[in-house]
Amino acid sequence: MTFPPPLPDLLALDFETTGKVRGFPSLPWQLGAVTLRGGRIDLAAPRFDTYLRVPETWPFSAHAPGEHRANRAAIAAAPEAMEVWPALHARLCAAVPVAHNAATERNVLARLAPMTRYPHWVDTLPLARRAWPGLDDYALEALIPTLGLLPRLRELVPGRAPHDAYYDAVACALLLEHLLAQPGWRTATLADLTLA
Repeated sequence: MTFPPPLPDLLALDFETTGKVRGFPSLPWQLGAVTLRGGRIDLAAPRFDTYLRVPETWPFSAHAPGEHRANRAAIAAAPEAMEVWPALHARLCAAVPVAHNAATERNVLARLAPMTRYPHWVDTLPLARRAWPGLDDYALEALIPTLGLLPRLRELVPGRAPHDAYYDAVACALLLEHLLAQPGWRTATLADLTLA
């Protein structure tokens, strides 16, 4: 009997951005990332929970979610994205990136390092649609309570809320952990997870 190869480390990540404002490209202002090992969240493994510098004079879209208004001074004093980049890149070279609706995170990374590509991505949005067809809403903040995961998420990230990058990264990781515990998904391979 053959068994599928074990899953590699996975890094669930989320960026919050300034959004589109005419004449100002969208910049990331917060990064959250958490590792899954063996398909389970590992909070002892390398993770990211940081603001990223955006000048105080840089406009945010009126539609940009998150607590950026209350934290503008901290964001202006935060490390530049490129200061965080070496550690993030090293982690992404050792783990497969995971995001919910991964296009956003892929675009941010492509702007930070245009010549850098990661060959595999796991996107929990199409996976959730495959695993739980017929739901009304597949947004991360809708899926978590629908699947009964909100108490655990609150335990993992007390005091945080949706559109906080670390909260959303942990929520994405928790969603994937839950999916991998479902019948029919327990032996999923990386190839199964990257088919979207």
